[in-house]
Amino acid sequence: MRFFIRKLLPLTLTLLLILPDIARATNMGDSLVIGIQSTKTTLIEPLDPVERDMMSIYDLVYESLIVIDDDYLPQPGLAESWEESGNGKTWTFHLRENIFFSDGTPMTAHDVVATAQYILDRANEEDSQTPGYYFNLKYFVSKISASGDHTVVVKTASGRNYYGLLYAMTFPVLPKDRVSSPNPPGTGAYMISTFEPANYIWLQQNPHWWQTKPQVQEMMVIMHDSPSAVIESYEYARVDTVFTRSIAAAQHKNGSTSLALDYRTNQLETVLINHKSFPLDSLAVRQAIRYLIDPDKIAKQVYMGMVERTDTPMIPGTWMYNDTLSDYFKTDIEAARALLEADGWADTNDDTILDKTGSDGKQKNLHLRIYVYEEPDNNVRVETANLIADMLGQVGISTKIEIMTFTDIQKKLKAASFDLAIASFAMDVCPDPGYLLMTGNTGNYGLYKSNDMTSLCKDLRTQLTQDGFKQSLWNIQARFAEDVPFICLFYRSGSVLTRQMYTTARDVRELELLRGIETFHP
Repeated sequence: MRFFIRKLLPLTLTLLLILPDIARATNMGDSLVIGIQSTKTTLIEPLDPVERDMMSIYDLVYESLIVIDDDYLPQPGLAESWEESGNGKTWTFHLRENIFFSDGTPMTAHDVVATAQYILDRANEEDSQTPGYYFNLKYFVSKISASGDHTVVVKTASGRNYYGLLYAMTFPVLPKDRVSSPNPPGTGAYMISTFEPANYIWLQQNPHWWQTKPQVQEMMVIMHDSPSAVIESYEYARVDTVFTRSIAAAQHKNGSTSLALDYRTNQLETVLINHKSFPLDSLAVRQAIRYLIDPDKIAKQVYMGMVERTDTPMIPGTWMYNDTLSDYFKTDIEAARALLEADGWADTNDDTILDKTGSDGKQKNLHLRIYVYEEPDNNVRVETANLIADMLGQVGISTKIEIMTFTDIQKKLKAASFDLAIASFAMDVCPDPGYLLMTGNTGNYGLYKSNDMTSLCKDLRTQLTQDGFKQSLWNIQARFAEDVPFICLFYRSGSVLTRQMYTTARDVRELELLRGIETFHP
């Protein structure tokens, strides 16, 4: 056990006093020093996380009924088995026995129900401004109850009696009398012994954990106020491991003293298309635009490779991803020219801009507005918009880029007052893109309308097995490729920079960046 941890026992010590000792601690051994960005977390509230890096810390302390494995498939967690009945309208989860919270209290089905009910009650409050992070549970669960101490019974919400429910059962389980209390005990491998907001968190092993004792006995999490401060701490060896989505982290990925674990975030970057806006109501124009945009070039020049390329809303490289559709998504300038020409577009006045005579007899240029909002820490989306404008200009599509605030672009999207918009979606843990694609759904900002697609999404929500669920997802992606509802660019990615490997997990993913440390033995 390292000396700097012992020095923290007097709780009056400040972070500045311990930094010199942290700087000398670079080997994992039985402890680890982690650097994260955190300025907003003032209470340990696992059901109401306000910062993504903190969720990777919570993941070590709190466990769920279901866990998602390296293949992105549901596996037993606190529930050792489950079955459905009534065509998926009822799901019964059987809990493991002899599971204890870190304070020694037994975990029972009543704790699961109380936690879920707290989530549902908040999510279903009318006009609530704080529905909670796990509010999507309300779309899957209409009623949850306990049948004895080790059985949980779930009645599904209307139209959600399907395999996707398992992904919704990944919320952290808390003691029934502590669901709204700060720093509640969990059943995970570690417990939070000390928390100083904006300074540090000290985690120790949970003496009551139900699995094999972890090699890493304790962790110190040092909080920083900016992405650059996190990187600086790593550069000066104040910490062993950092989480970062900063583009600047790319320079450390090939360092001789660092290991870099790339991870996929749930942030899907897209080019939204307004299907009610001329000329984007034409399938040929939408297909041409897709042929012209080169996501690989954007990834290399703008994002320095810190992305994971995807052609559809599904996660690439997993069982759910339809990898038979590559011909639809290749970059092909000549194919784009041919589509536009067949659709009646030509440069009739030699001004380098395509034009066409409309149904009203007036000549109209192929001109598009590109709306974009920027991130506070970098200008990657503006650079992306400029590249896309250049790509479209190759065949005579004129564009105008307008940079907006996030609030303003939200208003434009909700009013469907745009042509193209570069925007991202935080995809849910459940692989169900229906909210983006079904007619009239909240995420369908481009007003894409397809009875076939809506039927396919409804069919997905009837599938009770992984095989059926997969086939439905593949069918949805095939229709997506044909209709061009919008254009997927990539999932953003980040890096865990570390001086020692701490996991054998193949799929290190956002919100679970320390996944596998509890079972790692070098």
